[in-house]
Amino acid sequence: MIAATRAEFRKFFSTRLWWGMALAMLIAGALFAVAFGFLLTQDQSALPPEQRTVGNAEQIVNSVYTAGLSVGYLLTLTIGIMQIGSEYRHKTITSTFLAVPKRARVMLAKVISLLAIGALYGLISLVGSVAAGAVVLNARGVDPFPSTDVLRVLALSLLVLGLWALIGLGVGILIPNQVAALLIAIGVAWIVEPLAGFGLSFWDWGAEHIVPYLPSSATQAMVGGVQSGGATSTQLEWWAGALVLAGYAVVLAGLGIWRTLRSDIS
Repeated sequence: MIAATRAEFRKFFSTRLWWGMALAMLIAGALFAVAFGFLLTQDQSALPPEQRTVGNAEQIVNSVYTAGLSVGYLLTLTIGIMQIGSEYRHKTITSTFLAVPKRARVMLAKVISLLAIGALYGLISLVGSVAAGAVVLNARGVDPFPSTDVLRVLALSLLVLGLWALIGLGVGILIPNQVAALLIAIGVAWIVEPLAGFGLSFWDWGAEHIVPYLPSSATQAMVGGVQSGGATSTQLEWWAGALVLAGYAVVLAGLGIWRTLRSDIS
């Protein structure tokens, strides 16, 4: 098991993809933290009610430090897809299963490595966001660490990226064509789901019973950020958001692993 997991890490870190993604995570975390830091600490009295944000100092800090997750989870989703999709695309999946005949062991190694890689990128993102965000918050007269709950949110953000990587793993298996899997997954996560959530928010039942259980809404619930003054949808507790997002990861990755264990590989 250790050898299989080490091999998965070697496959990822032996390419130039990892440091390119790391650099993107660091820069995105810092830039989004600065932008949100100025945006959420401005005087909102002149803004119309629907454009105002609702949240206390702790929620503002959480939003600033985790603002980069809007880009981060798309990147780890991509990593999850490519971790398995590249094997099918370049036909290395056959040699992988020949080297480790027990497919379940290979897939478990991929799950462990993706969770660790997601957490690593989460740390990189937090380095940029906390360093830049704390400077902006302090300059705007906001305590950068108003409570210990901020540390819990920072830890949960690592879990968020690991779970999105597992979602990518499942999508990459269920859609064997790597390019199609990337386009569909990113299109749904970045465009389709936000638009669907926005549309459903105008329907009372949908805003209360559907929108909170969408992956992006569950992600937002985990980090406990501020909400728009015009938001009508219900937000889950952080632990409920974690369970929902974990559910998506378990179902998609589980279906993908089940298919891998039963399908013929040529």
